[in-house]
Amino acid sequence: MKKYSMETTVGIFVLICLLCVAYLTLRLGDVSILGDNSYPLFAKFTSVSGLKVGSPVEMLGMQIGRVAGFTMDQNDQVAVVELRIGNGVKIYNDAMASIKTNGLLGDKFVKIDAGGGSGLLKPGGTITETEPAVDIMELISKYAFGDVEKKQSKGNK
Repeated sequence: MKKYSMETTVGIFVLICLLCVAYLTLRLGDVSILGDNSYPLFAKFTSVSGLKVGSPVEMLGMQIGRVAGFTMDQNDQVAVVELRIGNGVKIYNDAMASIKTNGLLGDKFVKIDAGGGSGLLKPGGTITETEPAVDIMELISKYAFGDVEKKQSKGNK
């Protein structure tokens, strides 16, 4: 009888541990089982270099969502970024999205200027005003190899 009570106690303990691990996995992985509390928006960029799925989307310095995925629009030759924006966040028709760097060598994120137009973007809407990321290495190489001065001196002549 004592043997079965010890096995039962260990089994219950293992079950509780597995439930705790499953809960932490869902919470830390930002996985939602019962429903999603966000809506999709799309933004078209000429370059999404350095941006990753899961990168934050910020507005007014606060995180309002995450990058959900990428596709390519072959007709317009642009990258289409799917953004998942938290419910309750209002973004207007004239919003502007730009890809920024967190620090000098940090990760990329999408910054949204919400705009102030008359209409709101509906779920599945597209932000048309976008600005791609600044390529730091390209700027450094232009400065290091003197391309900046050459272009300026040609313009002054």
